[in-house]
Amino acid sequence: MPEGDTVFHTAEILRQALAGRSLTRCDIRVPRYATVDLSGQVVDEVLSRGKHLFIRVGPASIHSHLKMDGSWRVTTGRARTDHRVRIILAAGDIQAMGIDLGVLEVLDRAHDGDVVAHLGPDLLGDDWDPQIAAANLLAEPDRPLADALLDQRVLAGIGNVYCNELCFVSGHLPTTPVREISDPHRLVSRARDMLWANRYRWSRCTTGDTRNGRQLWVYGRAGQSCRRCGTPVNYDNSNARVTYWCPACQR
Repeated sequence: MPEGDTVFHTAEILRQALAGRSLTRCDIRVPRYATVDLSGQVVDEVLSRGKHLFIRVGPASIHSHLKMDGSWRVTTGRARTDHRVRIILAAGDIQAMGIDLGVLEVLDRAHDGDVVAHLGPDLLGDDWDPQIAAANLLAEPDRPLADALLDQRVLAGIGNVYCNELCFVSGHLPTTPVREISDPHRLVSRARDMLWANRYRWSRCTTGDTRNGRQLWVYGRAGQSCRRCGTPVNYDNSNARVTYWCPACQR
């Protein structure tokens, strides 16, 4: 599931492949931008902002959001494509394909930041500020903790996996009002630590144990024993997002 760490890592892969190189092919398979051809332009930089990714090419900025199923793939040579491919960028023998992207648009580079101006501090960005993030978290004191953590206007980069894991390590139920969080600064700092530790790997780990099947505390572990106390992990899929929690460790 793409979250801030996945997008950060994806941007790094694309940066290594494309930055400083001239595009030899630009094939955008979105009707609104199908006539845009940035061939001959140099890729100046690739960066992430929360769950958003920008490829800055000449006067343009290619903005994408992975949503639930999107990804970027870098290959050497001409790779076979299918209907899921939304964009192909090539620089010589390097080819980058955007697949099942939830958002894909070409923006004026000078104003591409406007589409992410509403976001809170980026957990993996230069603008990270735990004081602002903590204040944002407490802005609506009766709001459930999980809802606040998932709101990208509060802090940018957390998705459902980290949300559930953060609720567990903080000892709170996902439904706990944020006014009951005794140390919000510590909570947002823990969020930063989790994403920072995972920013260069695809197999996400929050427990500190990277062995297969040992990486997460509660997410995806419904009915299994809590790693801390042995109580079966509960889950609720009645809302848009599934929540997992230990009824003994989280109160």
